[in-house]
Amino acid sequence: MASFSARTTSLKPMSVALLVVIAAALIAPPLNAEAVVSCNSVLTTLSPCLNFVLVGGAVPPTECCYGVKSVANAASTKEDRQAVCSCLKSVAGSSIPSIINNAAELPGKCGVSIPYIISPSTDCSRVT
Repeated sequence: MASFSARTTSLKPMSVALLVVIAAALIAPPLNAEAVVSCNSVLTTLSPCLNFVLVGGAVPPTECCYGVKSVANAASTKEDRQAVCSCLKSVAGSSIPSIINNAAELPGKCGVSIPYIISPSTDCSRVT
């Protein structure tokens, strides 16, 4: 844990904001069969991806990919997919480019297909 703390102290303010958002989401309940997937549920489910998103790497942790697959499976309707897209877009909007790039790589590296790119410029209203 000491090496993680050392890394976070050198992060830019936007990265710290991302960590705060994800940390707050950790107290939310896990994904369930609700009408629209909540952003807190998305971020909680993706919390095992935090280290990969911050520092990158060749392969995300197995627990992270389970989370990515769980979020993709929970987004079974157009409204759900748009809600997940909006959540990820919002978090990406407060992040630095390297973090956004690492997050955008997650679906592909986990073998999951999503109908949008994780980016602050994604138009989530066009997700079907």
